Amino acid sequence: MSEIELKTRIKKMMVDSLMLKMAPESIGDDTPLFTPEGLALDSIDALELAVSIEKNFGVATQNAEVARTAFVSVNTIAAYLTEQKAT
Repeated sequence: MSEIELKTRIKKMMVDSLMLKMAPESIGDDTPLFTPEGLALDSIDALELAVSIEKNFGVATQNAEVARTAFVSVNTIAAYLTEQKAT
């Protein structure tokens, strides 16, 4: 899967699992997920995101510290998934 396909799949998963009221393509690759200037997701959304990533991509998030660095934007999620799939 190409990087573009991966990011598109991540955005679609986020819209579906978090029930975001926006089109997947309207989410920028660098849009912050947990800041008011970005998508303003909360801790419940972070949990749902971790579960969805494991369900859709087969990659578990080891702990909250990993989640804090991996769940910053679509780009960081894609990098995390790519890194985990390589190991």
